[in-house]
Amino acid sequence: MRFFNLYQYLAPLILLPLSYFLWLRQFEGNHALVWLMLSIPISFAYIIPALGTNWLGLWEFNTRLRLGRFRPHHGFVFGSATSLMALLCLGGPPASFTLLEFIRAGFVLGSVLAFWNWLYDLAAIKAGFIIVYNRPYAENRGPEASATDYAPVLFGVFGLCYGLAIRLNQYYLLELNRWDTYWLLWIGGTLAGLIFPVLAFILYSFLRYGESGLTAYSNAPAEALKVRPPFWPVATHSDQSSVISHQSITDC
Repeated sequence: MRFFNLYQYLAPLILLPLSYFLWLRQFEGNHALVWLMLSIPISFAYIIPALGTNWLGLWEFNTRLRLGRFRPHHGFVFGSATSLMALLCLGGPPASFTLLEFIRAGFVLGSVLAFWNWLYDLAAIKAGFIIVYNRPYAENRGPEASATDYAPVLFGVFGLCYGLAIRLNQYYLLELNRWDTYWLLWIGGTLAGLIFPVLAFILYSFLRYGESGLTAYSNAPAEALKVRPPFWPVATHSDQSSVISHQSITDC
């Protein structure tokens, strides 16, 4: 718990200036490009969690400094680390902007963000720093199930969108020198990073549980069982107990 309490303040103070400096050096002092690279993850980390905590009530941060269930500096905590990961994974413009390069950039950054954010959220849930009121929480399936239920899909698809946006920005602004597309690229990249991860999570939830995944189970865990059947079965503790009991009777 102490790590998360310290990290949430150290990340904006240390990682954000570091990320800005490294991106600025990568783009040879072009502040407009740096702002474009950092604004997408910062916007995502402010808008999606703010709606998820204070509007939908899907999770909350267990920390002193917060607005409702949301910590006001979260966008800079996530955005600084994410932009650094993007720089390490993708770096400057590639030798050639091929279709394969765009796919590679999206896949690489999506995979990295899916894994590390799953690992971070898992540790945060175990420490009690983040409380997630999703279906696995209602079914008492543990922190691993709670984190796995949203983190890989949500952050993975965001990483895919972010990676594609970075390469598109570099292609149009640096390769083609089309600075007239600057604001269009910013709006498109930001909206893609906000919309597609949520749509992917909703689709995943419908396929797995038969519901949108936007229902919070903080006050009534029993409601988790009152939904239409999923497209494929989900094993719960009661199901596993029944299997064990049946196996024991058979062995006897």
